[in-house]
Amino acid sequence: MIELTELQAQAIQGADAPLVRNPRTDETFVLVRKDVYELMRKWGSSLGRVWDDPELDEYEQFRKKP
Repeated sequence: MIELTELQAQAIQGADAPLVRNPRTDETFVLVRKDVYELMRKWGSSLGRVWDDPELDEYEQFRKKP
């Protein structure tokens, strides 16, 4: 875990989705609270199960065809 400095904590205060950049790779990350991250993981994993559910394959016939 990386702990924010006081200056960094002040910089992100009040931001909905603060961005953090890695100066070595120039990658940008979105900083989210742990409780929000856990909720997103839980929600995302349940969506994955829905999309991968073979029982829903029969509904493919109703998709719009070009």
